[in-house]
Amino acid sequence: MAKDGSTAAATDGTTTGSGDIARSLELLWGTGERPSRGPKPGLTLDRIVTAGIAVADAEGLSAVSMRRLSTELGTGTMSLYRYVPGKAELLDLMLDRVLGEPLSAEPGRPAADHPVPDDWRVAIDAMARTYLDNLRRHPWLLKINQARTVLGPSALRGLELSLAALRSMNLRDPELIGVIITVNSFVEGLARTQGDAAEAVAQTGLNDEEFWESQRPYLERAMLSGAYPMMAGMSEDTFSADFDHFAFGLQRLIAGFEALVAERTAEAEG
Repeated sequence: MAKDGSTAAATDGTTTGSGDIARSLELLWGTGERPSRGPKPGLTLDRIVTAGIAVADAEGLSAVSMRRLSTELGTGTMSLYRYVPGKAELLDLMLDRVLGEPLSAEPGRPAADHPVPDDWRVAIDAMARTYLDNLRRHPWLLKINQARTVLGPSALRGLELSLAALRSMNLRDPELIGVIITVNSFVEGLARTQGDAAEAVAQTGLNDEEFWESQRPYLERAMLSGAYPMMAGMSEDTFSADFDHFAFGLQRLIAGFEALVAERTAEAEG
């Protein structure tokens, strides 16, 4: 660990909080000094972060570099370092920016001013679907190690709003955080599976139908062998693309939380 509290950056550049944490926090919270002049008029930290997100959306996180962004912005690479120390800190800013996209078009609006659903079930459903949409817009989010995220305004505002929407569950604070982690983990797992499937198509040139059709002769022989009676007895629509696994899993999660809330309510009344 470095003297400033930062950790060593991952070789693939996907670790947040791996740069100068103090500098990232200054930039996230607007307390850092801004260049008073520079060789490229109009260059701002906001433009640099926006360009980084655009490159990551189009080509993946590995395509993001200070040199690449300088080309996109039409300026010298050294000019960017006047605004942000490097890619690690830039990644912290990019992450906080996209996490804040679903919250409001008004970044400075206090979290308390945002309306939240009265029903925590509706809130969880909205949280899950909003997060899934965000991961689909920015697939590179799944490549980021968010175990030690540098917390900026958007991250904290999102957590504040989530907690406000879930307060009617009347759970203990650790349990409320557990609800958020559980929902996010479910969404990330499903989004990662979908993303992996899309990458497989791009890498092999085979769509899902072609991929499974190539295995049909072998699978049919395996089913007829009698060694896999459970698999052989499943209905033809078992693996149908029409089945909504996201909705199914989310409904089961909410049902589980309902059981916990009922249990806590009974304890309080008893």
